[in-house]
Amino acid sequence: MNTTEDKTIVVVGATGLQGRAVTEQLLAAGRPVRAVTRDPGTTRARALARAGAQLVQAEMDDVASLIAVAEGAYGMFSVQPTVGSPGTPAGFSAEDEVRWGCNVADAAHAAKMRHLVYASVAGAGRHNTEKLPQNVVSKWRIEQHITRLGLPATFLRPVSFMENYTGAYHLHDGAVATAFAADVPQQIMAVDDVGHFAALAFARPQEWIGRAVDLAGDELTPVQIAAAISDAVGRQLPYVRIPLEVIAEAGEEFAFAYSWLNGPGWRADVSFTRALHPGLMDLRTWLARSGAARIIDFLAAQDTAGQAR
Repeated sequence: MNTTEDKTIVVVGATGLQGRAVTEQLLAAGRPVRAVTRDPGTTRARALARAGAQLVQAEMDDVASLIAVAEGAYGMFSVQPTVGSPGTPAGFSAEDEVRWGCNVADAAHAAKMRHLVYASVAGAGRHNTEKLPQNVVSKWRIEQHITRLGLPATFLRPVSFMENYTGAYHLHDGAVATAFAADVPQQIMAVDDVGHFAALAFARPQEWIGRAVDLAGDELTPVQIAAAISDAVGRQLPYVRIPLEVIAEAGEEFAFAYSWLNGPGWRADVSFTRALHPGLMDLRTWLARSGAARIIDFLAAQDTAGQAR
């Protein structure tokens, strides 16, 4: 049966960075979308409604609410916040992330979803061979729960997002500032490309159900990233390395994550990712399309705030 309802995708976490990208790509492909949000009245939620999504209210801590919004749909996209990432709720823990991810999977199972696409993270498949950062372990645990349920699923495992360089997460005091070693290449990816892969997986279930794929769009040292951003925004933003000792003050787990990224790291295959999606954006393409404008706006706001002090 090929009804409109059969094509509907439920996007959990629809107002977040990945959820918005997935919703936009699905709508562009003509798929009906139920955008799950805790508060349909937010600016982000209303923007999704204007784009054509159906807003539905549910909470990842409430399995019954998730089942209710999932009934009758074809598939579901699931993404949860990670501890320490931009926009993470106050007091949010790794156990919260795992619980939420498992709740969404349980709802998908109860609603008999024919395809679940889960936004995991690169490196999750290496759980049994090395010590991994907590955020990778958490997503691996959710993957394992999905597998135990026997859900028809796809695991998309992106690396760090280029969008992290558009605000205070990596931009400080007129510089690109992180705890990455200056000469160690870091893998990054545009979040819009995650949206593309999710839409692709739903469009070609016979190719994508059962797959777990690490995804990366570019690989550059922090110095090269800072140089590319400087060129794109017309303003010199030098790279400044934050000592790991400073990061450790916020938590040893955060310091370990940076040490891991300066060592084993993500190890996704950029060429393989591009073969799957020839339109994959590298950093300079992303900057030209949207990133530079966002960075310029952020820097202007910082300059204004500085002048007001």
